[in-house]
Amino acid sequence: MARLRRMMAGLLVAALPLVAQAQESPLRALMTADETREWDGVGRLDLGGGGFCTASLIAPQLVLTAAHCLFDKRTGARLDEAGFQFLAGWRDGRAQSYRGVRRALPHPEFVPGGSGEMAVVARDIALVELDRPIRDTQVLPFPTQKRPADGAEVGVVSYAHDRSERPSLQELCHVLDRRSQALILSCDVDFGSSGAPVFVIEDGQPRIVSVVSAKARATSGKVSLGASLEAPLAELMALMNRTDGIFTRAEPRVERLSASEARRRTGAKFVRP
Repeated sequence: MARLRRMMAGLLVAALPLVAQAQESPLRALMTADETREWDGVGRLDLGGGGFCTASLIAPQLVLTAAHCLFDKRTGARLDEAGFQFLAGWRDGRAQSYRGVRRALPHPEFVPGGSGEMAVVARDIALVELDRPIRDTQVLPFPTQKRPADGAEVGVVSYAHDRSERPSLQELCHVLDRRSQALILSCDVDFGSSGAPVFVIEDGQPRIVSVVSAKARATSGKVSLGASLEAPLAELMALMNRTDGIFTRAEPRVERLSASEARRRTGAKFVRP
């Protein structure tokens, strides 16, 4: 999120599969309408009060982002989605489509302010229902797909605190590992990139396989953590289809770990981007 968490990232001490760093592509700002056209379904989700996350359209009236974007980083209280706005294809002060938000639904097992377990990352997704569908033929929803294999080539389109006015594309990064249904990625993310879609390209079409949750450090350098979309997204979709209007969250089912046990199992501490 743009409202920076002033925390130090810890070390990811567990060994990760090696991926040649020379193969990673750099972040590239999408400067022109031609460059952004394929990615106009990615937008900035403004949260009110100056904060934002990245989000992506997966249906004409449905946006995918990270669950922690919906909560106040200090108190853990839900933010008022009445102040949210989705800016599809936001670039240099203009969006392809502007939409308000009717309701926002975090995964019911996501724990705001969770202590850093990979299981928390694995449930860090949310669905945002817009106040009106987007019917612009230039702003098309992205299909989703099951999580990629270890070592798979992926890409990320994101906004961040130092590049909030236009999206950036990293065409090539990799899935380094999978832990507790979460992904460890070599992708370059920063504050504001929370909720950014992680893509694979299949038959020439981008498909979302993950959502950026956090950033961390490994012995090989910086990494990012992403929620897998398999079961969590299906659970969220079913829950949204069963409810309408005000949503009452189910009591989270969480395995409580001591700090030392969490570090032993995951080998990581992280900060939300």
